[in-house]
Amino acid sequence: MNILRNLYPLAVLAVLAACNGSGKQEQQPAADTFYSSPQVSNRPTDNGAEPSGSNASLLDVALPARLDNQVLRYKAITVHFNKRYRIPNCVAYELTNTQMAMADAPDAEKRDNYNFNRDPKADGCPDWWEYKDTGYDRGHMAPAMDMRWDSKAMEQCFLMTNVCPQLHALNDGEWRHTEEAIHTWARRTEWLVVFTGPVLQGEMKMIGKQHNIAVPPQFFKVVYDPKQRRAIAFLFRNERATKSWTNYAVTIDEVERLTGIDFLAALPDDVETTVESRQNVRDWPRYTPRR
Repeated sequence: MNILRNLYPLAVLAVLAACNGSGKQEQQPAADTFYSSPQVSNRPTDNGAEPSGSNASLLDVALPARLDNQVLRYKAITVHFNKRYRIPNCVAYELTNTQMAMADAPDAEKRDNYNFNRDPKADGCPDWWEYKDTGYDRGHMAPAMDMRWDSKAMEQCFLMTNVCPQLHALNDGEWRHTEEAIHTWARRTEWLVVFTGPVLQGEMKMIGKQHNIAVPPQFFKVVYDPKQRRAIAFLFRNERATKSWTNYAVTIDEVERLTGIDFLAALPDDVETTVESRQNVRDWPRYTPRR
């Protein structure tokens, strides 16, 4: 749908396109409960949580032709799903300070109320039990802590299309600390655009009963602050991180070289070139994780 953006002095008209552990098995919801209405953007508009001045095209990514890709547009996240490897290529979403304040409120959605589920509309989507006894966590790409502002966003965050096999030592270690830092940044910033996913390269280990779920060797996070025009990215190997999360900061250019994914292509070329070539954790609000 088209929404008139008039919250900035320039009165820009932005055309919004519809973007975008362990769990116990429960009855599968009806397939169409996972999706927003086709007439309604999946941008987070509930309770006034929509970003002011945002542009949906910033969530667009260009993937290399070698990657099988199905685009799944949920309420708060857009998943680029790979049926060959049965994990996402990339997950894109926005965070606002309003959403994060709601997510941290006492009455926010509780993680324990949600279970992992297969998305029947995603070709090759695994079921929750296919990760059982594999030695790997069902690792969220878009984390549950960022989706607690809305029940539908939280439910869809637990779809297996948003999951990759992660070693617990990473998932509950510096990966989690990085997610907490980004969550904190979003609370102190008007609006962030986030991309996260696996690095799919080489001969990857396969898990599951049919040995057809790929275990990525690395994972990335890309963060862009449109208002401040600052960006940063992170790369983690799928193993215990031996240093603090800040030591894994890289440029977006480096993530693009590894993955072949083109991020932030909607930006003017000069802006894209500048933000993708720089990274400095000190440019962002300070965050010290609880150990």
